[in-house]
Amino acid sequence: MNADSDLVARRSLLLASVPREAQDAILETASVRDHDRGATVFLQGERAAAVYIVVRGWVKLYRIAPNGSEAVVGVFTRGHSFGEAVAFNHEAYPVSAECATDCTLIRLETAAILRLITRQPEVALSLISATFAHLHRLVAQIEQLKAQTGAQRVAEFLLELTECECGPCAVMLPYDKVLIAGRLGMKPESLSRAFAKLRDKGVTVRQNMALIKDVEALHDYALEDPAEAWTRS
Repeated sequence: MNADSDLVARRSLLLASVPREAQDAILETASVRDHDRGATVFLQGERAAAVYIVVRGWVKLYRIAPNGSEAVVGVFTRGHSFGEAVAFNHEAYPVSAECATDCTLIRLETAAILRLITRQPEVALSLISATFAHLHRLVAQIEQLKAQTGAQRVAEFLLELTECECGPCAVMLPYDKVLIAGRLGMKPESLSRAFAKLRDKGVTVRQNMALIKDVEALHDYALEDPAEAWTRS
């Protein structure tokens, strides 16, 4: 493992709260691998044997519904981990994981982590924080679906990517628009309509680049109560 991968792993939500000695023990058996875009990390129904940390790129977690449609559960990037909850319980993965872009992933063997926990039970409390973080993330996604319009969800997605707090800003879309739509619980055609609506809010999309005229104004729009539009009309 090179210095960059080691740093990402130790600063990840999964290991950040774990004592240094325990981090060393967990990372001792870790492996780092590059994956091409479209590569499968694991499949829904496979027995969970590892936890993963993203060093570079984006990974999507998805489920295939009985009718064959794909439901995107989450999208993870540098410093994010996935697979913890089921791996620690020796259960099957409830989702599939696929590289949405070229990726570098750290694979942590579950067996090595569980052996450490048997020797140092207090380590489990630090590791479980990542599981709670995923739960909060899912709750936030459900809240978005229930309380925001499609255009507001897209606006918030863009704001999550920007490093600017005010004024104009350019944002690179990290992966294709079909995946963006799935991540936001939308159809691709609905995403196109949302981008069109955001033109009135100062957002222009050119290929994989979004140009935001005023970050603060877009933030205000993302937080606006959709019911207010009915009141004004």
